[in-house]
Amino acid sequence: MFPTMNSATAFAPATVSNVACGFDVLGFAMRQPGDEVTARWIDRGVRIDAIANDGGRLPREADRNTAGVAAMALLRTLGERRGVALDIRKGLPLSSGLGGSAASAVAAVVAVDALAGARLPIETLLACAFEGERDGAGSAHADNIAPALYGGFVLVRRASPADIVRLPVPAGLMAVVVHPDLEIETAMARRLLGDQVPLTDAIRQWANLGALVDALHRADFALLARSLEDSIAEPRRAALVPGLAAIKQAAADIRGG
Repeated sequence: MFPTMNSATAFAPATVSNVACGFDVLGFAMRQPGDEVTARWIDRGVRIDAIANDGGRLPREADRNTAGVAAMALLRTLGERRGVALDIRKGLPLSSGLGGSAASAVAAVVAVDALAGARLPIETLLACAFEGERDGAGSAHADNIAPALYGGFVLVRRASPADIVRLPVPAGLMAVVVHPDLEIETAMARRLLGDQVPLTDAIRQWANLGALVDALHRADFALLARSLEDSIAEPRRAALVPGLAAIKQAAADIRGG
């Protein structure tokens, strides 16, 4: 395999995951902001030369960095003996809930794939990015990675092997993302959920998820609005975001007006 260029740069956008009743299965991509990764050939291994806009908080060791681990996974998949050096430009706040680790992993695999001229299937890129987020960030959930890579609104039927369902986005549907001035670590937020769900909550969640997907296909905004209810994660996490109830009510009032 021979290089097609000296460097390649890829951008991956912020994503909104756990969309309402779609905990761990629904996500969509935003146009901005996002992370940018540039990859260059080196003799061997994966090296991170620079990270911008992280305040020095992210690991520079490739095997502890989401982008670095994702790049390693892609090089292994390619059977590539050479290595890559990465420059990472963070456009996403850390621990913002906007898929920052997923964006870095996706931008890294797309950049390395372009550098090698490999044009790997999107499912292969997803698997490598998934490995990067899991090992580099400590956990991985494809509802951030998949929309960052596929774009649009997606449903993750299964993460591995990948079964990603692209959902329609009805004309006129918009999302307003309000980001509070706080950081919430994913690992801590997940610990609040426990590992058991009451059957009544699960049934309510399934019903809302089915209705939401149907509403997207039929552009039924009234049904969509009724389906934006999370019975699983939000009740257990609401205390992490002061004023959440008031924010939701204000949004509902605007929608009603």
